[in-house]
Amino acid sequence: MQMLFSINSFKLVLLALVALLALVIWRYSATALAGEADKPRFMRALAATLAAVVFTLLSNHLLLFWLGWVGISLALQQLLLFYPERPRAQLAAHKKALSARLSETLLALAFTLLYLQFDTAGISQINLLLSAADAANPMLHSAAVLLVLVALLKCAQLPLHGWLIQVVEAPTPVSALLHAGIINLGGILLLLFAPLLAYSTIASGLLLVAALVSTVLAALIMGTRISIKVRLAWSTVAQMGLMLVEIALGLYTLALLHLLAHSCYKAYAFLHSGNAVNHYLAAQLAGQTQPRAWHWLLSLLLAAGLLGLTQQLLAFSSLSSAVLLLLAITVLLAPALMTADNRRIPRLLLALGYAIGLLALYFSLKTLLQPVMPTPHSISLAADLLSSVAFAGLFIVALLLRYQSHHKTMNKVFIWLNAGGYLDEWATRITLKIWPYSSRQLAEKQKLAALQELK
Repeated sequence: MQMLFSINSFKLVLLALVALLALVIWRYSATALAGEADKPRFMRALAATLAAVVFTLLSNHLLLFWLGWVGISLALQQLLLFYPERPRAQLAAHKKALSARLSETLLALAFTLLYLQFDTAGISQINLLLSAADAANPMLHSAAVLLVLVALLKCAQLPLHGWLIQVVEAPTPVSALLHAGIINLGGILLLLFAPLLAYSTIASGLLLVAALVSTVLAALIMGTRISIKVRLAWSTVAQMGLMLVEIALGLYTLALLHLLAHSCYKAYAFLHSGNAVNHYLAAQLAGQTQPRAWHWLLSLLLAAGLLGLTQQLLAFSSLSSAVLLLLAITVLLAPALMTADNRRIPRLLLALGYAIGLLALYFSLKTLLQPVMPTPHSISLAADLLSSVAFAGLFIVALLLRYQSHHKTMNKVFIWLNAGGYLDEWATRITLKIWPYSSRQLAEKQKLAALQELK
């Protein structure tokens, strides 16, 4: 008999993450919304969203998984429209609804193709049968491409990212729930169907190119923003793109580690965003200075030496992962080199200690998660090189924007990035042509529904 629900080590890790986020966000919401008349409505929608997430993760049947996927979107819609009178909240929820309906349709088509191919709706059975599938099966390649499109939509990749940037109009707990949890569903979907993605090089190539472009652009755009929450939102787009790049490369263990770390960080960042202004003001009062070119060069050399020593003990899973660690450690070391002479050595030693701790934590967690989500041994060299070049290019352009923005060319690039490449304006016009709406009517409808619940 086919099991409708299943549990394994991968799902246990995800359920533990959901439980942690649910506990923190629920307690925060109970306190933050203490003065809100509609607090019970918010808490019910939050509970429904969390229940739908758990239902989806446990599902081992294509239909049940799809129903849970739809349920998450519908419950989240109520949270996004908690303040229905806000025009930007209405627009964000409207664009999110259209994106959700599209992703649900594509997911249904992908699941239909899988069912027709294998004559079973069991997800675990389908993953087992994929190992013996014909390498040139167009139905399976089509299903894989559809799943990639669903993941790109769910992870708010460019150019259909605008709704994620604008949902900061919703209460802070909603932002934390969305950016720390629900936005990861695209990556979770691909990890659950990892055998199908590994089967189709077409789908993997599409995912790699789309996610790389989105990662680079979103990371650069983030650097031009001032608003704390907007910066965090753009950071989520970039981080989700990076996670999808890791999945496209076949670095499944690293992608799971990225998912867990990003979720915990982003929940903390949003729930703690009120104090970010105080930290920023304190840094300005302290008279922070920027590292110079030689600081960055020396930091890069020190980071390369540290990674070279690490390579002698522990092998990196790919060139792109080594490049990411190299750039991260470079950013960590640079501020320590720009301090006064009498403090430079202690600060540098402390930063090196942090870097060594980062590497130790990285390899330890990867080792722990390897049995949960194994990484295939074969990784495309071309895809690995392309990703490494893109990451290095991102680092160089970010430094140029930071230090050479007064030059005419870089100033034009900065202005274009600050406008988000005008991609959201284009996407909004298309959205409203496909599915127009009246903000006043939507607000009145939401208020009427809220009053009926209170009665």
